[in-house]
Amino acid sequence: MAQKKKNGGTAQDKAPALKGVRRSLQVLEYIALNPGRATDVAAGLKVSWATLHRTLSELEQGGFIARDGDSNHYSIGPRMWFIGTAYLAGHKVLEAARPYLDAAAEAGDYTVQLVERSGRLAVTLYSYQTAGEVITKSTYGYHFPLHCGSKGQVLLAYSTPQEIEKFLSGPLESLTPETVTQPKALRKCLKKIKSQGYAQTVGDVQHFTGSLSAPVFDRTHQVIGAICFITARSAFRDAALLEAMLETLLRTAQSASLALGWRPGAAPQG
Repeated sequence: MAQKKKNGGTAQDKAPALKGVRRSLQVLEYIALNPGRATDVAAGLKVSWATLHRTLSELEQGGFIARDGDSNHYSIGPRMWFIGTAYLAGHKVLEAARPYLDAAAEAGDYTVQLVERSGRLAVTLYSYQTAGEVITKSTYGYHFPLHCGSKGQVLLAYSTPQEIEKFLSGPLESLTPETVTQPKALRKCLKKIKSQGYAQTVGDVQHFTGSLSAPVFDRTHQVIGAICFITARSAFRDAALLEAMLETLLRTAQSASLALGWRPGAAPQG
C-alpha cells in the first residue's frame, strides 16, 4: 500500500511531478548552452522526442524558452532573463565590487568582468568596456569551461584538491589550438596560479585575445569570484602595458575583497 503523506498525497503521487521538474531544469540548462531543434535537444539529453515534446511545449508557453518560427531552434526565453536579473539584483559580491569594476573599466582599453563558478563553467555576472572595439564573446551570455581562459583557471585553482581532480577527470573541451586540455599540464598551471595569485592566458578562448584574472575573497578567505581583464592579444607583447594592467587588476580584486570583509593575513572567520 502506498505510504500516506500528511497532506493526503502519496509518495507515488509526488514522484512524477518531481521527475517533471528535474527534466524541465535539465532542458533549460541544456538549451542555455546548446540552442537547437527539438531533435538536437533530445539527442543531447538522450531522451526520446516524444518524452521531450511536452516539456518543450510547457516551457515555451511559459516564456522560459523561445522557438524561432523559421529554423525551429529553441533558445532561452525572456522569463529566464527576468529570473537571472533578479539574481543579480541581490548579488552581494557584485554589489560590493561594482564601484571598483567601473573604475577599472575607465582606466584602460579592456573588458572588465566579474565571474563566478557554476558547475564546470565560469559564469559572467558583470561585463563592461568603456572604450575601444568591443571584444566578441566577452559580453553577457558567454560562459566558458573552467580550464578555458584565465578567469576559469583562477576559480579552479582555488578549489579543493578533490574538486580539481573531479573536474580534470571530466571532458576537457578545446576552444582553440592553444587551449590546454592535458590534466598534467593543467595541474602545473593551477599550482602556479595559486602561488602567484593571478592567472594569465593568451589565445586559448579566442585566438586574437588574452586575459588576466585574480581571485576575490570573502571574510572567511574563500574565493567566491574572480575579476578578469580581457584585451587584444597584441597587448600581451607590451611589457609595460601588461604590468600596468596587472597592477590595476590586483588592486581591483583586493579592493573588492576588502569590501566583502576579507583582511590580508587575518585568521579566517566562521
